[in-house]
Amino acid sequence: MGRLKNKVAVITGGTGGIGLATANLFLEQGAKVVLVDNNKEAIEKSRALLDNKNVSYFQADVSKKEDTIKFLNHSLKTFGKIDIFFANAGIEGVSRPIADYPEDIFDKVIAVNLKGVWLGCQYVIPKMEEGGSVIITSSVAGLKGFVGLGAYVATKHAVVGVMKVAAAENARRKIRVNTIHPGPVDNDMMRRIESDMSPESPDAVKDGFTAAVPFGRYATSKEIGEYALFLASDESKFITGCKHLIDGGMLNA
Repeated sequence: MGRLKNKVAVITGGTGGIGLATANLFLEQGAKVVLVDNNKEAIEKSRALLDNKNVSYFQADVSKKEDTIKFLNHSLKTFGKIDIFFANAGIEGVSRPIADYPEDIFDKVIAVNLKGVWLGCQYVIPKMEEGGSVIITSSVAGLKGFVGLGAYVATKHAVVGVMKVAAAENARRKIRVNTIHPGPVDNDMMRRIESDMSPESPDAVKDGFTAAVPFGRYATSKEIGEYALFLASDESKFITGCKHLIDGGMLNA
């Protein structure tokens, strides 16, 4: 207990599976948490599940500069500082070959997954405490291509580049910046991907993904949150500019 005592964390995509699981772990370890999400209904559901005086909720679209500045200012006004920034918001888009990919959905995936991380780094990091931690959610799709997921794969590769530059630019302030790369996670996003890839047999898609994981299962959101907790804590104070796989051996298969 107390690994994040007296620290303030901002988590985007805060009401999703990974975001909410991470928030619970951060709170258990003494942090104050701001959960940022663009889904009002999900925020209200999360508020009912996680009614805690050390949690604040804020509705924002991370792809918009004005909203990024608003959640930043809200966080500073509510808790006085920011020690941890978990840039976790992301969308999967649709499963289509590049030749058939809808341009409007491509633009939305780029806006949320890439521009959202960029804006967070641009506006949040300068206001963070020295020695803080930035964690960016990438994916195994940030290290390998997956058929049909071109827009998602492109953004998850791109945020690795953002991470490397941000890590170098902020090293003097001892702010570390890292990406995490989950394999398939047992949450709503994977259910949507499975259904989009094969509306008639999503279970077969899940079986295919599972077979590609040597551990033989999907990760849980909590397991991803536990790695985020390590990177948020002072236990990782000499780790920056790194890609952290959490994939049950998937990319080693």
